[in-house]
Amino acid sequence: MTKEYKVVQRFKETKHEGHVYEVGDIYPVEGKKATKARLDELSTTKNKCGKIFIEEVPEETKDKE
Repeated sequence: MTKEYKVVQRFKETKHEGHVYEVGDIYPVEGKKATKARLDELSTTKNKCGKIFIEEVPEETKDKE
């Protein structure tokens, strides 16, 4: 099963034609794939902004929706 990520901080994606992700959106946008490196960059503070932008959605949360 593919991991699902939820946006926790608004950001503009430079790699997907400038798509703007709002808090609560699912990352990446439908039809796009994110690399492990990009997921690591966005889910940690190891990016130029020093902020966490996405969090993995726990399996039990996905099952309840």
